[in-house]
Amino acid sequence: MNWLTNVVRPKIRSILRRETPENLWIKCPDTGQLVFYKDVEQNQFVIPGSNYHMRMGAVARLKSVFDNETWFDVAVPDVMADPLKFRDERKYVDRIKDARAKTSMNDSVKVGYGKIEGAGAVVAVQDFDFMGGSLGMAAGEALVRAFEIAVEKKTPCIVFAASGGARMQEGILSLMQLPRSTVGVQMLRDAKLPYIVVLTNPTTGGVTASYAMLGDVQIAEPGALIGFAGARVIEQTIREKLPEGFQRAEYLKEHGMIDMVVHRHDLKPTLARLCRILTKSPAIETAPRTMPIDMPAIAISPETVPAAHA
Repeated sequence: MNWLTNVVRPKIRSILRRETPENLWIKCPDTGQLVFYKDVEQNQFVIPGSNYHMRMGAVARLKSVFDNETWFDVAVPDVMADPLKFRDERKYVDRIKDARAKTSMNDSVKVGYGKIEGAGAVVAVQDFDFMGGSLGMAAGEALVRAFEIAVEKKTPCIVFAASGGARMQEGILSLMQLPRSTVGVQMLRDAKLPYIVVLTNPTTGGVTASYAMLGDVQIAEPGALIGFAGARVIEQTIREKLPEGFQRAEYLKEHGMIDMVVHRHDLKPTLARLCRILTKSPAIETAPRTMPIDMPAIAISPETVPAAHA
């Protein structure tokens, strides 16, 4: 009996067992509906039926914006990984290593240069999966580099914001990225170049208090949480119940804090149209299936733009 229980039965189970990936199904946070992961991925991470906009990684975001899912990666200067030798429950360097392994990114901001419906643009994307999209020295350098590239190439700059705020492990060095990014926005202003911000879920803290609310046009995705302090903190401070939908994209649009709420499927044509209007450029035919050979290269050293992604 032991032989049947300990040997034969486990072998039969191993033959019949099917390996199922952990992320095969996704549960909609809004309705609780279970949706096949591939369907959500093909739908730009919008839940079919409920239209709930899930968080989107930096690479997936760049693919959804640029023509033919092709762009040039813009490298940024290296910074000290742990300037304050910070440690709480774990070492800060260990947290960074885990975040890099999880997202395959060097830090929370990724910058790309490419074409949106045929017109050049610089796009910077914050990835919330990298330590909550927190803004540290490396992310600040990436944003400033994005503004510099836009000025050099005389193209619009688009920032997709998704962050919990400044990165506490870097202290004052993190907070200093807020005025630095504000100076970068002013560089675009001086060059008379469009600066468009897309607020995604969530955009909070110091990021909201700086470059995320300085766009010439403020766009938000449906249902995005946007604010500085949390709702509970505000309620405890003013000792009043907040209205329904407070700090959500639709509420902020109704009260004049943002310009428009745009569905993710309509985001690319909306951005292209805004760039044409703000630069007074004529409509350009959509880029061909491959990146044009005569596409202008970024006027910086080769290591700054290492390769094209396709």
